[in-house]
Amino acid sequence: MTRKYGVSSTGLIAPIIKEGDNLAEIVTDVVLNAIDNIEDGDVIGITESIVARAEGNYVTVDEVAEDIKWVMGDVDNIFLHKPIYSRNRFAMILKAFARAAKKSIIIYMPDVDEVGNVLRNHPFTGLNYDEYYKSIVEAEGKDCYILHEGEKKDIDCYLVDCGLHLPEYDFDVDYYTLRDFCKDKCVYGLLGSNKASEEKLKLFPSKKYSDWLIHRVRDIIASRTGKVVYTMVYGDGCFKDPVGGIWEFADPVTSPAYIKELEKSPNELKLKNIADEKYANLKGKELENAIKTDIQNKDNDLKGNMISQGTTPRRYVDLLASLMDLTSGSGDKGTPIVYVKRYFQNYATGK
Repeated sequence: MTRKYGVSSTGLIAPIIKEGDNLAEIVTDVVLNAIDNIEDGDVIGITESIVARAEGNYVTVDEVAEDIKWVMGDVDNIFLHKPIYSRNRFAMILKAFARAAKKSIIIYMPDVDEVGNVLRNHPFTGLNYDEYYKSIVEAEGKDCYILHEGEKKDIDCYLVDCGLHLPEYDFDVDYYTLRDFCKDKCVYGLLGSNKASEEKLKLFPSKKYSDWLIHRVRDIIASRTGKVVYTMVYGDGCFKDPVGGIWEFADPVTSPAYIKELEKSPNELKLKNIADEKYANLKGKELENAIKTDIQNKDNDLKGNMISQGTTPRRYVDLLASLMDLTSGSGDKGTPIVYVKRYFQNYATGK
């Protein structure tokens, strides 16, 4: 019988995860109860949120403020360069910096932040973030100076580059990054953190716990089914909203832990180009067989070959993170575990 289905991505409903839960057992139980036909090469994704929650990777605003003072020393003024505009991602971090500084916070805020959020009249929140961030600082009893393009503030201060990924340029002075704070709990420091409450942040999961988790889940699935699956922890999927223009990549990486085979990239032919150009005179079964033969006989590395033009050379782990993030969402779907089938099969794969 001819195979009828290609890739499928399924969100699996899981219990509400709390600190201290045995997440490896919960994930495997959810998968085994939901998936009847586990196969070699299937992929299990676990959202970073429940990993950090099970691990208990939380910090309070006071703890962050104390760590800032421990790292930077006793500081009067702190200059925050290009923070993300987000109530969830940066507001709590800003509160901690304001609490740590003795006198003031200076913030350089361009019209658009690193991932596409606009400074004023945000399309989804309606906020003017310069006003909002200023109110947070002033609520901590500190002065706040907002700088825009071309503006400067002549004041001695410590500089913190708030970029989510690599800095855009090298500063002329020594500076800190968000990765320098709370790094004893997470290799990424404050990068990838989220608001948990008005006085608490959930950090990105630690690499140590994430690595243990994906290998433990893989081992349990293998022992109970005899199948070898791929496992990964996923964060933001790197897609860009076409209406709001916001790039969904506020985490430091798409995945803090994954099975090493997922570092590879697809090696694919562009089917529509073959069908429209190479085999323009074929159709039906003859066309199908010709294309399948080309796929079966393709080179092991098509990089730079025009036959693969238009395909996506991203790593599997990044492509899968996008698929999983879109499948599970970040709201109230209750599906923090994603099961992907047939991801590594192609048009020429058998039954």
